[in-house]
Amino acid sequence: MNPVASSYVEETGFGFWFLQSHVWQHHVLRVAINDLKRLAGASLPAAPVLLDAGCGQGKSFSLLAAAFAPAQLIGIDADQPSLDCSRAEAERLGLPVTLLANDCAALELADASVDLLFCHQTFHHLVEQECALAEFYRVLKPGGLLLFAESTQFYIDTWVIRWLFRHPMQVQKSAAGYLAMLSAQGFEFTEQQVSYPYLWWSRAKDFGLLERWGICKPKALGQRNETLVNVVARKPLAPASA
Repeated sequence: MNPVASSYVEETGFGFWFLQSHVWQHHVLRVAINDLKRLAGASLPAAPVLLDAGCGQGKSFSLLAAAFAPAQLIGIDADQPSLDCSRAEAERLGLPVTLLANDCAALELADASVDLLFCHQTFHHLVEQECALAEFYRVLKPGGLLLFAESTQFYIDTWVIRWLFRHPMQVQKSAAGYLAMLSAQGFEFTEQQVSYPYLWWSRAKDFGLLERWGICKPKALGQRNETLVNVVARKPLAPASA
């Protein structure tokens, strides 16, 4: 294993291939970025310094540039082959992206140096989740936004995902668990800044086919185990009083 990836569970060969696919970019990344932009609303800063934490193979770069118009785009990943792909993708797009081989639990970035931090489908690979979240909090400027999109344990702990991908199962959380972790770190958000997408690809039991065929009715929010959670969480402008 790459020494920089000590707190990161590396992807399978299938996973590495999938993260460069059209399905990943169009049905997963694009949908998440559009939803996070909607959740952020008017609170988005102009010309931000944007960190993509766990940038993978760089398939998010064009989408992030279009959605948030960053003045500076930084991508970090613990996997060197993925960073090599990210570099090639940035060059192909003609986008200036600063790429760093970093463990999310030990970021080589200055305190309060980032306006937006995009963390998409990264946390369920991390062993030291609390340390990584503390690092995210540290590098965000006061008032900065964490754009967090994650699969929950109810998706990760399914036969198809266990078969095709690799994750640290002992740290997987429910949607409520992830929200509690964000709050415990000091991030702030309202119900209006949280969504629970119930997308076809996240329903690994039947991929939503039974509903499409009319065999069963869709379950409403609160009647199902949420497979995804998106949240725009804010670092307070001033530290919480003791």
